Formats: sequence, C-alpha cells, structure tokens
Amino acid sequence: MKKWYNEEYAFEIKVIAVSHNGITEHHCRNGEEVGDKYTCCYGCPVNSEGQGICQKSMMLLFPLMEAVRSGGDLMNLGGDTSFSKELMCPDGVVKYRLTAKKLDGENFHKGAFYKE
Repeated sequence: MKKWYNEEYAFEIKVIAVSHNGITEHHCRNGEEVGDKYTCCYGCPVNSEGQGICQKSMMLLFPLMEAVRSGGDLMNLGGDTSFSKELMCPDGVVKYRLTAKKLDGENFHKGAFYKE
C-alpha cells in the first residue's frame, strides 16, 4: 500500500457501554468491552491490537463518517456536537461514540484528487 493523500479527518470510535451487564460473551461476536477504541482516517477502523471493528457496526459508521467528510454537522443527525455522535450497534449490544477530528488535508473531491 502506498498512501498518497493527506486525509481531511481522523475518526475515533470508542465503546462506551455494553448491555447484558457488560458481558459480551455470547452476545457480541467481536468481544467488545467498554473502553475499547478504534481509529481510522479513510480505511476501516482498527484497535491497538490491529483488530478491525465489527462489520455490522461499520455499516452504521460509514455514512456518518461520509457526512462529516462532506461538511455535514452530526448534530443534524442527533449528535452531541458537530463532530461526535453516539450510536448503538445493530445487535443492540454495544454503544459507541464516534468522534471526528479535523486534520490539515484538503477535501478529496473539492481538491480534485481523483482527476488524472
């Protein structure tokens, strides 16, 4: 892999709650625990052990990340701030907080990086 684009945003996804009294065994296939953190820019979120986030949860996270990347305000989608929002996994077991951080990169589309 040869990363050539300086991303505009970085994202952190943190596990803030787990139903079933905090026990994920037999409830969460990924084994999420409160305090687990995943980070990414455009690639898929991974934790400090190099493990990826749950695929089902990624289906919910990606549109929110794209909203931020395109100048959106997460408060318009129920977020706590313009750059953070809590969401529950599709299985109703793990609650995450997505937080975006603005970096120095230019917007991919406005910067026309995709053009030859």
